[in-house]
Amino acid sequence: MILFRDLNSENKKLLTRISSFSKSPQVRSRAKCVLLLDRGFSLPQLIKIFGVSRKTIYNWLTKWEEQGFLGLYNQKGRGRKSKLSSWQKEMVKEWVKQEPKSLNKVVNKVDKEWSIKLNKETIKRIIKKLKMKWKRMKRGLSKTPQPWELEFKIPRLLELKEQARKGEIDLRYLDESGFSLMPSIPYGWQEQGMTITLSSCQSKRINVLGLMNHKNELYYEIYAETINSQKVIKFLDKFSKNLSKSTVVVMDQASIHTSDSLIEKLEEWEQKNLTIFWLPTYSPKQNLIEILWKFIKYEWIELDAYSGWTSLHNYLKKVLDNFGTEYVINFV
Repeated sequence: MILFRDLNSENKKLLTRISSFSKSPQVRSRAKCVLLLDRGFSLPQLIKIFGVSRKTIYNWLTKWEEQGFLGLYNQKGRGRKSKLSSWQKEMVKEWVKQEPKSLNKVVNKVDKEWSIKLNKETIKRIIKKLKMKWKRMKRGLSKTPQPWELEFKIPRLLELKEQARKGEIDLRYLDESGFSLMPSIPYGWQEQGMTITLSSCQSKRINVLGLMNHKNELYYEIYAETINSQKVIKFLDKFSKNLSKSTVVVMDQASIHTSDSLIEKLEEWEQKNLTIFWLPTYSPKQNLIEILWKFIKYEWIELDAYSGWTSLHNYLKKVLDNFGTEYVINFV
């Protein structure tokens, strides 16, 4: 049996804390081993308790005798050496970027390129250390705006925003959105081990056409049927009847917003203080009213709204009618 000096009370307290709270299971085991030996446990008993060899117990206790508390911890450079060099790990990261859903393909590529056998868990450890994590992807646009549109229209939009801030014009954002009993799944606080389940079923859509400005002023109509170009025209006709201030309507280049019949109305609307500004193609983030639709779907519609079509319709109308008072977005 190796020689072992007695522990003082302070060391016992610290070893007890380490054996209970250290993040490393190896360190906890080593601290507990020292405490048990001090209590008179034999070497065979320690081997049985920790399920390790005689040599391992001997190494634990020898390091404790030689280094004290420092001997409980793995020193730098210990452990199995990595099979991959730094540049190989960076290459693995690039391969994962190319195949983000299939680590098996990366495992096969490592084997093929370097004749190194790894498993998926090893790949996971490598890429986690390289600041990669498993998370949900998000949808994006398949196309990007034309450079000339961005160069011309974005500065013009900024000018319009400045005019609206000064009160020189009313800058409105137009768009359509649909709502149904197939809810947009929101985040929410839930008890651990429990999941809130929302009622969900196929249903007809409630379509909303809206015009909103940064002051939370909203003009809208609800439709049970699909919104087409003629409905957009009639909607803008109603809105433009009594405009006292020059008003610019910002909207995307969807086909119902750029039809020949709508283009023919531009001159008439201009005489009523209403002009149209079309956003660059594939630029939904520039349309402020998109934020309103997200707030309604993910924040403001109560969970019990999805109990039926009438309930959803009533909740939606309540939110739209009270937008700007009870429901407010702080546009910076």
